[in-house]
Amino acid sequence: MSEGSTIFAKEQNNTAPLGIISMEGTRELGEKINAYLVEWSKEAGKDVDTFLIENECPRFSSGDSKGLIKSTVRGDDLYFIVDTGNYSCTYNLFGYENHMSPDDHFQDLKRLIQATSGKAARINVIMPMLYGGRQHRRNYRESLDCAFALQELEKMGVENVVTFDAHDPRVQNAVPLMGMDNVMPTYQVLKAFLRDFPNISFSRDNFMVVSPDEGAMSRNMYYASVLGVDLGMFYKRRDYSRIVNGRNPIVAHEYLGASVEGKDVFITDDIISSGESMLDIAYELKNKNAKNIYAYATYSIFTNGLEKFDEAYEKGMLAGVFGSNLTYLTPQLKSREWFHEVDVSKYIAYFIAAINHNISISSIVDPIEKIKLLLKERK
Repeated sequence: MSEGSTIFAKEQNNTAPLGIISMEGTRELGEKINAYLVEWSKEAGKDVDTFLIENECPRFSSGDSKGLIKSTVRGDDLYFIVDTGNYSCTYNLFGYENHMSPDDHFQDLKRLIQATSGKAARINVIMPMLYGGRQHRRNYRESLDCAFALQELEKMGVENVVTFDAHDPRVQNAVPLMGMDNVMPTYQVLKAFLRDFPNISFSRDNFMVVSPDEGAMSRNMYYASVLGVDLGMFYKRRDYSRIVNGRNPIVAHEYLGASVEGKDVFITDDIISSGESMLDIAYELKNKNAKNIYAYATYSIFTNGLEKFDEAYEKGMLAGVFGSNLTYLTPQLKSREWFHEVDVSKYIAYFIAAINHNISISSIVDPIEKIKLLLKERK
């Protein structure tokens, strides 16, 4: 019996009947999560066809909307899955095709929570990319959207929020009485790495981890620790006399750490937005005679397009870029030879099953034993 089916076999710990509300923009991810949960429940001897609950947020031509849940949810343990970064979703607004923004997705989440009419046994939200999460601290007169949004969800009765690789996990201090888990898909990343690059050597002499900045040190430190390799770091030297696009522009990336000469280098961050910082670092490392450079970002959104990464790959500056399916990945990105997708759907399914059955998620949050086994099998 698999680990997932073992959880479903513990019926006495079941909080309430499980229901998944996969919102617009997460249909594909929701189907994958549901497939695992259905498989595990059937292995445990339960006859379940689906945990998915049909829903939609239809809009009037003026842009007004409403949340609609198409079956009863009375007494259910509900899990809302939302991708606030999926800009591929569109709606009609005064005859124009309008792309959904993070604001639209978050409003739809609140609409669907309202549509449950307080009948659910418990409400949980799976929000991999936190709404407003990049604005993580206040300077001068600025809003703190993420903290306020979490407080809104708490007031609406949400008991648990699960997010992945939050830009600043300290935002959970805004809701100290609401359950919140910030998860790092480290095991899934290493598994994908070994799958797509089976000849990679994680020995200390051949491999090292480099943090792209001081803010990403904790996640890179974890990779370096579990792999037993050296850790380097770049820090961003900024021009504090100017503000460009809401921030002080980066003047240079300065490297601190051991020599990268002749070594494969792994760089991890929470998000690749324009990608300029990641490319600057890759070029800097190549100038220091690094061998192959691999990058990973939990959210690979490439707001400035893919052409510069195509060029870097063709020049041998980048050997590969990994990104999760926790947010929308364009067909163009998926088709690139240099891009490698990390599937996190099974990980989320474990989380949902564990929370639904009131089982400790400590081993899921810190899968060090799984990583050790993976590396042992690799050796």
